[in-house]
Amino acid sequence: MDKIDREIIRILKRNGRATYSEIGKRVGLSEGAVRKRIKELIDSGVIKKFTIKLGLEEGTEAITLISVKPSLPTSNISNLLLKIPNIESVYEITGEYDIGVIISAMNIAEVNDCIERIRGIDGVVNTNTMIVLRSW
Repeated sequence: MDKIDREIIRILKRNGRATYSEIGKRVGLSEGAVRKRIKELIDSGVIKKFTIKLGLEEGTEAITLISVKPSLPTSNISNLLLKIPNIESVYEITGEYDIGVIISAMNIAEVNDCIERIRGIDGVVNTNTMIVLRSW
């Protein structure tokens, strides 16, 4: 991955709807070259998914920290979490908790449902959820 790939990623993070042509103008490449680079970034796993992020006026976000039973591999729990609707990202972390997830939902009821599903996973010992009030 070179500096042009990094710039393409930066552009897409700010505007996932940017066209290949728009990106090409900003990085000095043709539309076809941008298309090829993005495909390579996807194929190599650098770009994992494109998603929609709701503004907080239209939805609710939460950060949930999760403790996992020490006898279980954290990656097993992470893989189960990825299957739960409304979980946007899963991070294996250091510190008091083992996993952090970002929940993105239309309302608090959906966030609560997601948290209940997390707590229902065998091996989840504890959760700590924080509702996002504002983001920039």
